[in-house]
Amino acid sequence: MYFAALLARTHDGWEASDTELDDVETLSDLTDLARDASVDEDTVLLFIEQEDAWFGIVRVEGEEDPRIFVSDAAAAARSSYGEMLTNELLGGDDDDPADDLDALDLDGTEDGETQADDDEDTADGGALESGDTVPAGPVGDREILMDLGLSEKELLALDTDALLEIAEALGAGEVLETVR
Repeated sequence: MYFAALLARTHDGWEASDTELDDVETLSDLTDLARDASVDEDTVLLFIEQEDAWFGIVRVEGEEDPRIFVSDAAAAARSSYGEMLTNELLGGDDDDPADDLDALDLDGTEDGETQADDDEDTADGGALESGDTVPAGPVGDREILMDLGLSEKELLALDTDALLEIAEALGAGEVLETVR
């Protein structure tokens, strides 16, 4: 079970709204969702939490690239939304056409190569499965909330109810609770 919410900074403080991720398939979709909630291209934070297993923060400001933090990359990579975030942070790209070719499990004979040649390529360190390269623990921008009042040390110390603690540190605890 996921909980997802948007916090948008406005002239009057933070505004919170829960959000459905049903139509979200890519990081671009998440970023567009955040930008749609933005007031005057100000800061928008998208929180995603999966049953206290992990949480993620996507920070969007105007047209800048999103900043991302994930509390536990290994746990997040086992879920669809977390996998989107960890792939972005760790260099994976689900939209890479080469991944589609790898998934076909071609034996190499299409190019005139023999099966033995293909086995040698894999034995000397061919492509790793995405799960093999995902570290346990936090990944991403550890200073994502520093200018908003939450230090790297405080962010890394969070575990259960992390999103509420983050919102309280930002002065938005009550507005987040209303959508939760």
